[in-house]
Amino acid sequence: MTQPGRAAEIKAIGIGKSFGSFRALHDLSLDIGRGEFLTLLGPSGSGKTTFLMILAGFIPPSTGRLFSDGMDITAQPAEKRSAGMVFQGYALFPHMSVEANIAFPLKVRKRSAEDIRKRVGEMIERVGLTGHGHKLPSQLSGGQQQRVALARALVFEPGVLLLDEPFSALDKGLRGQMQAEMKRLHQETGTTFVFVTHDQSEALALSSRVAIFNHGELLQVAAPQDVYDRPANRFVAEFLGEINMLPLADVRQENGGATGTCEGRPVRIGTGTNDAGGSAMLAIRPEYMALATAPASGENGIAAKATGATYLGSATKLELATAGGAKVSVSVPNDVASRALSEGHPLWLTWPAERGFLLPAGG
Repeated sequence: MTQPGRAAEIKAIGIGKSFGSFRALHDLSLDIGRGEFLTLLGPSGSGKTTFLMILAGFIPPSTGRLFSDGMDITAQPAEKRSAGMVFQGYALFPHMSVEANIAFPLKVRKRSAEDIRKRVGEMIERVGLTGHGHKLPSQLSGGQQQRVALARALVFEPGVLLLDEPFSALDKGLRGQMQAEMKRLHQETGTTFVFVTHDQSEALALSSRVAIFNHGELLQVAAPQDVYDRPANRFVAEFLGEINMLPLADVRQENGGATGTCEGRPVRIGTGTNDAGGSAMLAIRPEYMALATAPASGENGIAAKATGATYLGSATKLELATAGGAKVSVSVPNDVASRALSEGHPLWLTWPAERGFLLPAGG
């Protein structure tokens, strides 16, 4: 079992979970590095929370093995694991003060009164609750209650901290503050964090790696920039934000990249290609595309006509359609969008070769 204060290294091998005839997880294997911040991301019902509950020891896997620092903990009960847990609803004891809530895990572990007093004081200061130790949870704001839950989960120095959508009940402004707080606590403690969310921007902002789940399968595990810029498949590409898809023909691998034709025009793809041959989909994030009167020599470009716009305040999301019927969106300055819509003539969408990547034509 992981010693207090030491971040855990976790290995899941072939983890599966069935509830009757329903398979919630399919043969999942994953290494979680010591001290990393791993986010489990996916839509509702994708299996991410089921995997978190298996890590915590609250439910057993149907198949597979789970190891912590090389020790098989598959059958180990939750109370024997060195894991702190922060639930979606905080799960604070309503009749206990902030200090008593934070002290509870230490009392269960029969720490000395002096050790408890010292650790509770340190955690209250660390999470910014100085002066609130005597209060009940009902006397605190949502953000303060969240801080108490974090302090209680970290006070006994667990090897891993498991977090099940802890910010879902907070408003947007407070979520941003707590995200920054979470990142700071991870850096200060060095604890292994495993965080569940369905919020893509939250996952990209907080994590050292992101694990993408869908229908009980682990689709991709990589650094935030890699899953965003080089998604493994169409589901990951579309789940992580807006994406423009253009059909390509005559696709050929070439010098570490690829070439193809899009509506009769030659297109270059610089990096991150797959093994697709013949036809494929070219994917480009909207922020990497620009409007032009004509593409520069050798630049990727396709003619399109503005069909609509959505005002976003500082910019406008411009919708366009190519001659072949592909739908594309791009964020542009408001005056550029106004001109594109009022003039009505064909425009050119351009993008750097290294910002596009190939996906199979069938998804």
